[in-house]
Amino acid sequence: MSKVERVTDGIRCSWCHGDELYREYHDQEWGVPCRNDDQLFEFLVLEGAQAGLSWITVLRKREHYRKVFEGFDPCKVAQYGPEKVEELLHNPGIIRNKLKVNSAIHNAKAYLKVQEKYGSFSRFIWSFVDGETIQNHFTSMAEVPASTEISERMSKALKKEGFNFVGPTICYAFMQATGMVNDHITSCHRHKACGGVG
Repeated sequence: MSKVERVTDGIRCSWCHGDELYREYHDQEWGVPCRNDDQLFEFLVLEGAQAGLSWITVLRKREHYRKVFEGFDPCKVAQYGPEKVEELLHNPGIIRNKLKVNSAIHNAKAYLKVQEKYGSFSRFIWSFVDGETIQNHFTSMAEVPASTEISERMSKALKKEGFNFVGPTICYAFMQATGMVNDHITSCHRHKACGGVG
C-alpha cells in the first residue's frame, strides 16, 4: 500500500503529500461534485494545460490563469485572437505552450456550442455517469486507473463536439477533479465526505 499522510480525522491520499497547496486542493476540491458550467470550463482548460506535467505545477499557476483568462469566462476566451495568443505566450505566469493556449480558445468555442446544444455543459458532461458520482472503493492509489471505458467514451464525444486536448487520460483526471468519480482511497478522510461508504 502506498504511503499515507495522517490527519486528525484519518489519512490522506498519497499524491497530495509534501505541499500545503496540494493538501488544501485535496481536502477542499478534489472529488467534490461540480456542476457549475464556469467552474467546469476552468477545470477543462487546466486539465489540458496539465498534459505531460504534474498537477501541482498547474495549481501553482491557477490564480494567474484565472487573471489572464478573465475568470475563465468562455465567452471572452472564445474571442481571443492572434495578438492575445502572443501576449499569453509571453506571460511567465502560465504554461507557455502554443498548442495548449490555442486549445483553450478552441475549446471555449466548442464549449459554447455544447451549452447551446444541450442547455448546459454540466448536463452534457454529467450524462456520462448518469448524473451521479461513481463511488469507487480503492484501498491504494496503485489501484486507481489512468483512464476507463467511460473516459474513453467521453473523450470521443468531446472530440466529436470539436474539443481537443481531451484524451481519455485527461478526461479521467477531469472526472476525478470534478467529482464525477470518487477516487479517494477508502481510508482517506475525504472518501466518505465525497459520498463514499465509510
